Amino acid sequence: MTTPDDDLTRFEAHGAPPLPLPRHEGRLLHDGASIWHASFGDGPPVVLLHGGYGHAGNWGHQVPVLLAASFQVIVIDSRGHGRSTLGDGALSYERMAADTLAVLDHLASPPATLVGWSDGAVIALIAALQAPARVAGVLFFGCAMDPSGLRDDIEFTPVLQRCMRRHEFDYAALSPTPGAFETLRAALQPLHQDEPHYSAGQLARVSVPVRVVHSEHDEFIRREHALYLARVIPGATFRELPSVGHLVPLQRPDVFDAAMLDFVNRA
Repeated sequence: MTTPDDDLTRFEAHGAPPLPLPRHEGRLLHDGASIWHASFGDGPPVVLLHGGYGHAGNWGHQVPVLLAASFQVIVIDSRGHGRSTLGDGALSYERMAADTLAVLDHLASPPATLVGWSDGAVIALIAALQAPARVAGVLFFGCAMDPSGLRDDIEFTPVLQRCMRRHEFDYAALSPTPGAFETLRAALQPLHQDEPHYSAGQLARVSVPVRVVHSEHDEFIRREHALYLARVIPGATFRELPSVGHLVPLQRPDVFDAAMLDFVNRA
């Protein structure tokens, strides 16, 4: 059992546990950006897609769990995050989803299960809409598919501040443009304020298995929106994680990992 880090003091000081040595690591030039990715192990592929401002190393608790369950794990630094470059033009969820699919094509991966956290959840679901034959299923955790899903009482708590400070530190250590964190912040701001905009009709076209996972105390996302997504996406299921928040993969990874394994073992 992993020791909880509810106030994220350990994460702020040290980050998530380091990722294991990858079987493959590389950069893919796609749509004007260099997209860093790595893969670990063998077996059915699971792609882990991190949240805004973060990077693939934020999955340090989850990668070993999936490897122990005999999955191949693929991690990607989203465009402009971590070791990946931003490229030219506006940042969008659709471009990041296309980057994800390009990595899977580059790796000649069979259909993969996508596990998305926060912004990564939107990227995963859009990838499933863009190329359903490439996606075996989507675990959608902790984000909204239209602005109505955001809470109107979001507070930048000390826990969230610690998380952001770690993101800034990691960005400076990993990015090809280490002094440009504010550029990333500016690129993400319009996405976080007014994107994405997917209607119920568009979501009804999702044709892969989807599990909508929502934390009882998510600091950003309304529970009603998560239930709405589970209702309008054909065949989707809903799971609530009690007594935890948006950062549960870092704070109480055992709780998140149980939900993750339950889905990937079924997808």
